[in-house]
Amino acid sequence: MKTATVRDLRYHFSELEARLRQGEEIVIRKRRQVVAKLVPMRPKADKPYLPDFAARRRRIFGEDAPTIDMVGIVTWDRG
Repeated sequence: MKTATVRDLRYHFSELEARLRQGEEIVIRKRRQVVAKLVPMRPKADKPYLPDFAARRRRIFGEDAPTIDMVGIVTWDRG
């Protein structure tokens, strides 16, 4: 873990940014006290994982699986 001062952050930010891009963590100090910790950002996933419920339903019930009318179920449940 690299240690840098507030002054280094101000005058040598490009060097610190390069270290962050390589995955290194940097501790920022001011007057010998830790004031911050810089950590590289994790890349975001393109799309969140959503299970394929239709495929799961076909696997459980077969190809002639009953279709589900959710609007009808909710309407019936609400009376």
